[in-house]
Amino acid sequence: MTTAEVFSIANMMAMPMWLLMIILPKWKVTRFLIDYRVVPLLLSLFYVYYMLSHIQTGAGLDFGSLASVMSLFTLENAVMAGWVHYLAFDLLVGMWILNQNKQLGIHQLLMAPCLFATFMLGPVGFLLFMIIRTIKLSRS
Repeated sequence: MTTAEVFSIANMMAMPMWLLMIILPKWKVTRFLIDYRVVPLLLSLFYVYYMLSHIQTGAGLDFGSLASVMSLFTLENAVMAGWVHYLAFDLLVGMWILNQNKQLGIHQLLMAPCLFATFMLGPVGFLLFMIIRTIKLSRS
């Protein structure tokens, strides 16, 4: 299987999970996938494979400067590992947001933009949720 094919598979694993989290966050299937972190765990396996593949080429993992990180992200296996890293961790943040909301009870119309922003822009969605969460807690 080519890296391009795995890239597509990883994206196709993440996309339905995000749709479930945004549209059907309380559905038992969605809750199962969240509670057991099924998709992030599967993505983590891809990550380990591509990190090991990159390391086996003899290339280093130098994160000490912007130039070395830019150089690292010109190598296919490293880019793939980086992309899967984003997919997995953004999903974990989205799952954490939904778990937090079990106690907070923020309306789904406010949660949907937080989750969509986390899916598309990671930290922006997290920040938006934290602002809404702070407002909600200050009114309690």
